[in-house]
Formats: sequence, structure tokens, C-alpha cells
Amino acid sequence: MTEETQTLEPEHDERLKVQSWRLHVLIAAGYPIDLAERIAGSDADLHDAVELVEQGCTAEVAAQILL
Repeated sequence: MTEETQTLEPEHDERLKVQSWRLHVLIAAGYPIDLAERIAGSDADLHDAVELVEQGCTAEVAAQILL
């Protein structure tokens, strides 16, 4: 393992933790797993994603707006 790889691993691990947390929040909000995974891995605003479905937007339409 190179020194560069060692310094990138914690950042990569943290990013995966954040993405996993975002996925959990999106599924809890009512997104199906496939859309939740796409949104969780994107730069879409999580609060906007949850708010859209809370206000009655379907997950599919919300994903089109966000992505």
C-alpha cells in the first residue's frame, strides 16, 4: 500500500459512511432502493429530497427534479 493510498482511505471511508446514512434517510422517507441509491450517491440536497416526498411528490418525480 502506498502512502498516497493510505491517506485517501479515511476520506473514502467517510464518504461511504455519509452515502450510507443518506441512503437510510431516503429509504425512511419513502424512496425505493434504486432511486435512493442514485440520490444518495449524487450531489442532490438530502433535505430537498425528503421535503419533496413529504409534500406529496412521488419518489420518481422527485428523483427527476433532483437528478
